[in-house]
Amino acid sequence: MREHGRSGPIEWALAGRPLPGEEVSGDHGIVLDLGDSGALFGLIDGLGHGLAAAAAAERAVAVLAENRAEPLDVLMVLSDHALADTRGAAMTLAMLYFGTSELSWLGVGNVSTCLIEATPTGPAARDTALLLGGIVGYRLPATLPSQTTKMRPGDLLLMVSDGILADHGDAIDLSKPAHVIADDILSGYAKEIDDAFVLAARHRGTKQ
Repeated sequence: MREHGRSGPIEWALAGRPLPGEEVSGDHGIVLDLGDSGALFGLIDGLGHGLAAAAAAERAVAVLAENRAEPLDVLMVLSDHALADTRGAAMTLAMLYFGTSELSWLGVGNVSTCLIEATPTGPAARDTALLLGGIVGYRLPATLPSQTTKMRPGDLLLMVSDGILADHGDAIDLSKPAHVIADDILSGYAKEIDDAFVLAARHRGTKQ
């Protein structure tokens, strides 16, 4: 699947595909508006692949959409309860408030997330989300501390599932639109043994 759009000052894109040979993916991305105040970004990786993984991820997406204004730790707990009878999922969520450019993120499992900035030598990660051990729906950590940073104009929020190779940063060209960045990573760095998904969100500095 491929989807892209605009939320306030953020130009975003989702790009994913199932494990070759499968018709559905257990990897899902979300971009949910919080009115004019901000947006919730997330990537959910249902464990394994196929129908059971997709069912877990889709249930998490529904819970997040219904409760999008809740704090990140509450969203994790609600998702954990909803996924209790599924195979569970890895999940990273990030909440951006447009007025302050404050970005909070929280991850359980192995959905890699970082904030990338332009430097004289090329794109580089300025901040990386600390991922907590556990499985949403099966073994949630006892404490769920979120981290907070600033997302500046020009920055790229990048989330990838573990179906993307670790050297995917080599494909990032910040002169390109978010949907091209996401497509380049997916087409060039998706593993052949898993579902794969990329969420790219670029701060453009203005709402339109």
